[in-house]
Amino acid sequence: MPGRRTFLKRTGIAALTAAGVIRARDAAARLAVPNSAGTAPPRLKAPANACDCHHHIYDAARFPRPPRATTPLQPDARIEEYRLLQRRLGTSRNVVVTPSAYATDNRVTLDAIAQLGRNARGVAVIGPDIADAELKTLDAGGIRGIRFSLASAAAPTPTIDPATMSAIQALSRRVAAFGWHVQFNVTADQIVFAERLWEALPGSIVFDHMGHMPQPAGISHPAFGIVRRLLDKGRTWVKLSVTYDSSTIGPPAYADVNAVGRAYVKAAPQRLVWGSNWPHPNETQKPDDAVLFDLLLDWAPSDAARQRILVDNPEALYGFTPR
Repeated sequence: MPGRRTFLKRTGIAALTAAGVIRARDAAARLAVPNSAGTAPPRLKAPANACDCHHHIYDAARFPRPPRATTPLQPDARIEEYRLLQRRLGTSRNVVVTPSAYATDNRVTLDAIAQLGRNARGVAVIGPDIADAELKTLDAGGIRGIRFSLASAAAPTPTIDPATMSAIQALSRRVAAFGWHVQFNVTADQIVFAERLWEALPGSIVFDHMGHMPQPAGISHPAFGIVRRLLDKGRTWVKLSVTYDSSTIGPPAYADVNAVGRAYVKAAPQRLVWGSNWPHPNETQKPDDAVLFDLLLDWAPSDAARQRILVDNPEALYGFTPR
């Protein structure tokens, strides 16, 4: 038997070695991702085939923004950088959404889908004059919806002008023939203003970013009741994304927005999907994507609910092949 001094020396060396292994393992698990704060992995282990249903790609060198685009172009957020986010979060499927800075030029999105392969789908931005042939090209390229971004932090308005309403209805009828949904980035007040519009659209609709329920009203805002009724009718989906823009408390807890997330999950877990909104184009201080992902542990505490939100629902909405 070793003496006391030898025993302490050996166990001390073993402890130091174990600590070194743990530190090395933790360091290897950390991953810096452009346009994202923090490096630690999330606490939430993503289920197989988990989908990030809302992110953007920007590549100014390969796809310059249109000359008449008025939205400032976010610094590059390319495919190779997005793959780092996937590694950090553990997601494998994704939905690329054409950013506002590209107006109706969807080439950057189609290129991203082609690079990412069968695990990618897309949401396009189109104009009323789009030809049927281009719609078919978009469909073949993996597009499964179109987006209207009507919320403006710079000039918030509770209304939607008649011309835009008419364009939404006309384009919704055209893309319904492809089985696409129509996605809306609108304020809570605009949801209330256009209540009759949502009921009249022919296909599925998706509300971005939890419907932008403002704080401190949260689920007490009339828009939440409207979205809830639409969810119950089976043609509406909500993206659990972008908590930071409507939170007055902010990171890391986002406690005020958590009540909204929990309410959606309790009401209709079968009609929800999750999105990162990477690279967070309107944020000068980029959020920690692992922290945002971990909010699902609060909103959807059960493995079954998270399986629905991250895997099963995206398969239904975007047409991913079940595995």
